[in-house]
Amino acid sequence: MEQQGSSGKGKYKVIGTRPIRHDGEDKVTGRAQYGADIMLQDQLYGHLLRSPHSNAKILKIDTSKAEAMPGVRAVVTSQDFPQGEISAGKKYARDRILASDKALFKGHPIAAVAAEDRWTAEEAAKAIEVSYEVLPAVMDVMEAIKEDAPLVQEGNTTSTLGGQDAKPSNIVNHTQHKRGDVDDGFAKAELVIEREFDTKAVHQGYIEPQNATALARSDGQITVWCSSQAPFWVRAELSALLELPLSRFKVVPMEIGGGFGGKINSYLEAPAVLLSKKTGQPVKLVMSRADVFEATGQASAVHSKIKIGVNKDGAIVAGQAWLAYESGALPSNWGMQGSMCVFAPYKMEHVLIDAYDVLTNTSKVAAYRAPSSPQAMFGTESVMDEIAQELGMDPIELRLKNAVQEGDLRADGPKFPRIGFKETLEAIKNSDHYKSPPPSAPNQARGLAAGFWFNAGMQSSATVGINMDGTASVVTGSVDIGGSRASMSIMAAEALGLTAEEVRPSVADTDSIGHTDVTGGSRTTAVTGTAVYEAAQDAIGQMKKRVAKLWDISEEQVVFEDGAFKSTANGHDPMTVKELGPKLGMTGGPVLGSATVAPKSVGAGFGVHVVDIEVDPETGKVAILRYTAAQDVGTAIHLSYVEGQMQGGVVQGIGWALNEEYIRGEDGAMQNTGFLDYRVPTMLDVPNIETIIVEVPAPGQPYGVRGVGEVPIIPPLGALHNAIYKAIGVRLRALPMSPPSVVKAIHEARKIAEPAAART
Repeated sequence: MEQQGSSGKGKYKVIGTRPIRHDGEDKVTGRAQYGADIMLQDQLYGHLLRSPHSNAKILKIDTSKAEAMPGVRAVVTSQDFPQGEISAGKKYARDRILASDKALFKGHPIAAVAAEDRWTAEEAAKAIEVSYEVLPAVMDVMEAIKEDAPLVQEGNTTSTLGGQDAKPSNIVNHTQHKRGDVDDGFAKAELVIEREFDTKAVHQGYIEPQNATALARSDGQITVWCSSQAPFWVRAELSALLELPLSRFKVVPMEIGGGFGGKINSYLEAPAVLLSKKTGQPVKLVMSRADVFEATGQASAVHSKIKIGVNKDGAIVAGQAWLAYESGALPSNWGMQGSMCVFAPYKMEHVLIDAYDVLTNTSKVAAYRAPSSPQAMFGTESVMDEIAQELGMDPIELRLKNAVQEGDLRADGPKFPRIGFKETLEAIKNSDHYKSPPPSAPNQARGLAAGFWFNAGMQSSATVGINMDGTASVVTGSVDIGGSRASMSIMAAEALGLTAEEVRPSVADTDSIGHTDVTGGSRTTAVTGTAVYEAAQDAIGQMKKRVAKLWDISEEQVVFEDGAFKSTANGHDPMTVKELGPKLGMTGGPVLGSATVAPKSVGAGFGVHVVDIEVDPETGKVAILRYTAAQDVGTAIHLSYVEGQMQGGVVQGIGWALNEEYIRGEDGAMQNTGFLDYRVPTMLDVPNIETIIVEVPAPGQPYGVRGVGEVPIIPPLGALHNAIYKAIGVRLRALPMSPPSVVKAIHEARKIAEPAAART
């Protein structure tokens, strides 16, 4: 690992170190409690009946046989939600949980059963009789946008450019960003390259399946235990769906065995609550692996058209993007996010971006690490590589020439604050990897690509309590999925003049801390970390009053610097938080600092990756020889976790680029619903991933933190595409670039080359 930049060097005592994570022992020993570990007195087990069809009207649901089975305690359907007129948005939300009038994708939940054991629940679900009218289904975005395509949602019309089309369509949203005149820009450009790309749907690949346990108490209070990245959002959705006050619900976030955005949406919580309300007993639901693949949110399949025009010196004149994002069977807005990212790293005078969300008969798309950016930037980085090749430019020099910096406008409009894209490009340019000779053996090559993520803000709350022994506790509402407990401890420790080990972090339930938005979007360390910092400052302010009382001076004469309270008057030795702690009881009692934050903007993130590969022309297997990722992280809080986030994102990007995809049959059913057939990278598929941490502090965050987790999944798609082209002479513009796809491309290229050689 290399570390560049001066933001943390010599400036901090705890930030930028590698303390052992506070929850590490519980996780490696198995003591940590995950959602499926919950066991309550008189607990029942639930199971969902799911649709075998990709698109079908539900004519009748007969639950009588299931309800009559011994050991079955309750059956619920969509009819168990409060009935009456509801908005379209609320119907969509309910239908995602339990289908009402139509089954919209294979695996769509139809009914839920609670029984005394899980085997009885499974058998009872099979006994439910459902009458369907099977309808034509559409699985592909390009098929779904055709005029004669079957309508996934009959009442859907397109929201476009501030208005609403009257004609029913599978297109949910049309987002457009426009600046300048692209036609004029392309006419003036000296080189224009336009290409089309396809990416398949992929899954986040977390190990722990979705789960939920609910207990509806006799006093009307409802507690839900679940592995969710967004417990406060779960609470809000339950309140809306069940038409009960928010205060009735307490959501307890359990440990999460992987999420990557896939555990933001709720799936099982509402059925568990309905079953518990009906039985008066706690009910647990846990998905099977096949259910996870078929019925939770995958990342969008995308068809894109990317067009970039440049002058002979490499300066970009114009860019145009057309993006069609799979929405799944229910409306979403992923195209908008893709439109924000597709050209974001590069300065362009003339820009036109059109993005569409398209309904298909698949489960509703969910977030996956920088959601929408990898698919969009795959095409951009591929075209940039072609431009560099045509102009005979180094691919880094082309990007440096066009790289955005502070004050430049993003392609979708906002002005960049301080960012570190150029510094990240320079870091790769000066790396040992890039300065080494590219691999030159047959079928070996080097590829490079960049990535961008805007990072999310939203709301967070935190408290910092000072214990009577001078240590501290930190409580937040951000679920830990990447080491954020340790990061919160480090930031609190830095503020208070303590060690990371002297600060105990915990994640609270929705009753015990103020509203905190999702753990995702690379917002947790930056935004919840800001709340922790502000809460620590609140605690320091209170402690100044205590010190002033002890020293019999005014509060204004007490300052806190270098980890200690000091007097601007003479005669008092500095006092640390550790020394003050035992004296709190005699000066007014406990100290608890609190803060809530909702930043208007957060620092954007950039990454640049370089990869060396070798392609086996006989099997099509791509072997990764060396991989280096550089990223502007603002300020690295915990070095090991920053490296881990970068490396983990790279591995997932490699899987997306080379192997992973939803394989569907003619009936729309997914055919690879397990990890034996859904091919994620293993330790045998990747080398040690080298990381270069670039630190250009983000404005507005107390320590300059930028989110780390999203960016590193983006560049691998383009970097591997560019490397494979240089290795075999063929560009594979559809992902995954799996061994069969690579072999097919090589053979097709040979068929074209052989007649040409014969004519010569």
